[in-house]
Amino acid sequence: MADEILVEQRGHVTLITINRPEARNAMNRAAAIGLSDALDAAEADDNVWVVVLTGAGDKAFSAGMDLKAFATGEFPITDKGFGGITKRDFSKPLIAAVNGSALAGGFEMMISCDMVVAADHAKFGIPEAARGLVAGAGGLIRLAKLIPLALAYEMALTAEPIDAARAFQLGLVNQVVPGEEVIDAALHLAERIAKNAPLAVRTSKSVMKQSRELTEDASWAINDAAFGMIGQSSDAMEGAIAFAEKRAPNWQGK
Repeated sequence: MADEILVEQRGHVTLITINRPEARNAMNRAAAIGLSDALDAAEADDNVWVVVLTGAGDKAFSAGMDLKAFATGEFPITDKGFGGITKRDFSKPLIAAVNGSALAGGFEMMISCDMVVAADHAKFGIPEAARGLVAGAGGLIRLAKLIPLALAYEMALTAEPIDAARAFQLGLVNQVVPGEEVIDAALHLAERIAKNAPLAVRTSKSVMKQSRELTEDASWAINDAAFGMIGQSSDAMEGAIAFAEKRAPNWQGK
């Protein structure tokens, strides 16, 4: 794996770090391929139940595209989108630990994650319009689904960043913590999730994600199918037995 991406396993939680602090963790081709490979590996590993994504240092989660690399004809895009993430359908919970600014493509990578823990000094935005461009890595698609449309318009059309407090107020982030605590807080959230049955967690995520795009009738069909499948799982039986025996369950993800 590229030196631009670091991977650390902590129990059932994988911590992935974009390791380009000298470039504010901007994405070049090697970083995009490395992140894509790391996420592919986490998806395929049954021992990985939750993933946390962050950037090295305390300045930036990611500044987006590495413009120096772009000027040489290098594009940080894979078949899974910008940075190897923005077009990815990732089945496991994915938490962004935003340790600094998340701007342009970095913001689009962040909102490709399911949950966000942000440092109190973090900044967020899609400034492309100020440069004669548009946010092309999903920002214009996802942002209007995450916050009210008028506020999404404001962020995209003014090209002005918002701070962590405002992002929390809008519901873009789950928690705001002091900068030195952001990784630990994100890992703690991941560990709270990893205490639960991994198959049930992934299925719950899938039902909620799909239902946002469907009618209520179609959503019920997905919900009922998921409930029936989970009800027949080994983990569902283990959960009931563990509760009756007053012990912690031993999840198998089956």
